[in-house]
Amino acid sequence: MSATAEAAPGPGTGTATGTLWGNRGWQRLWFSQAVSVLGDHVFNTTVLLWIGTTVAAGEPWAPAAVSGVLIAAAVPVLVVGPLAGVYVDRLDRRRVMMAADLLRAVFVGVLLVIPLAGDGWPAWAQLTLIYGMVALSSSAAQFFNPSRFSLIASLVDEEHRTRAFGLLTATTGTAAIVGPPLAAPLLFTAGVEWALVVNVCSFLVSYAAIRLLRVPAGARDARSGGGAFRSELAEGLRFFVRNRVLLLLVGTVFVYMLGVGALNVLNVFFVTENLHTDASWLGTLNAAFGVGSIAGSLLAAKYAHRLGETRVFAFGIALTGVVILVYSRQSHLGIALAVLALASISIAAVNVVVGPLVLRVTPQHLLGRVNAVLNPAVYLASILSMALTGFLASTALRDLDGEFLGVHIGRIDTIYGCGALMMTTAGLLAIRPLLRHAAGPGPEKAPRGGDTGGAA
Repeated sequence: MSATAEAAPGPGTGTATGTLWGNRGWQRLWFSQAVSVLGDHVFNTTVLLWIGTTVAAGEPWAPAAVSGVLIAAAVPVLVVGPLAGVYVDRLDRRRVMMAADLLRAVFVGVLLVIPLAGDGWPAWAQLTLIYGMVALSSSAAQFFNPSRFSLIASLVDEEHRTRAFGLLTATTGTAAIVGPPLAAPLLFTAGVEWALVVNVCSFLVSYAAIRLLRVPAGARDARSGGGAFRSELAEGLRFFVRNRVLLLLVGTVFVYMLGVGALNVLNVFFVTENLHTDASWLGTLNAAFGVGSIAGSLLAAKYAHRLGETRVFAFGIALTGVVILVYSRQSHLGIALAVLALASISIAAVNVVVGPLVLRVTPQHLLGRVNAVLNPAVYLASILSMALTGFLASTALRDLDGEFLGVHIGRIDTIYGCGALMMTTAGLLAIRPLLRHAAGPGPEKAPRGGDTGGAA
């Protein structure tokens, strides 16, 4: 895994046409992402349905069994993610991605022993194996994702990076819409083994696409010195906490995710209590959100670089808060659909520009470690938001139902409104310092090699 990727001449990957799609390295990276993320969505839905309808079917503990999958996937993000960044910065990122794809193909493939062995397995044994393989697969993803993020800096010129991130985000959004509907018929008609095979094949196809990548020779110099593990980890953390732009980004996104997380937990109750309609309409709301996300990603891909990524980021967060505040006051389904789609456009635009902003202020030899700090922080904010909103809606605000200045106040719209105000405040506060730093020089300098102390 430490061998060097094949080199290609010139900056980026030699984009002679001067366009993003004229960049063969980008084409292969995008294709691997498209195939892999589609397989992930098929697999994620398959596993949840498999446990709920087969492994734990009819059992009173079935909901807990299903939530166990989510926990198994989440723990590596918080535990493995921050540590993986050190190795991503040390090693050839292309080969790290290839190894991660092969490992994930193996981990998912191991689950085939359950359907192939028949019905003799007890439920606890099946769940143990499923949880274990999901956790291992998620751990491998903690190496794959920051490696892909770092490769974008090597493969794509700065002027095209925002568009690249926009297209990747749009591709992920499309897979989120297409993948789950494919999983159910595949599971219930062909069987769980074929749903697993589809995901294994997606990782192998992704591996093949990444193997064809030709990384520029200069990317080899962007790796860290390979010193002591603790020293390199500390070097990345020090750079992160001393970089004001990164701190602004992660702080603003943290507050932003607290508001967005409330939508994920409470939207089903918003449909029934505030929109006064059947819970089955939640799927339509989710579809409107998905379509808006794809539109927002494509719009950001085209226009964000011209407008300025810092402006799109800060104003996008502030605008998201305003739109969600409007959404929280809706009582008509049709208007709520339109407002939620509008909110998803600004949410997607914010997601697109975070990557280019991080690349702009981070030296390439620290990208893995910086990304491995940023992602768990955002994930932690999402988890805290879902836990806090669920707690408030079930306890302190459970019976909230009244009027204030002629406006009806309920538990769901109150939580949405508070989250929206936090978003808008965070976005407005971030505008001036981000614009000030945007006028400064590029990536801040960081020492190479780190300290010499600490054990590996």
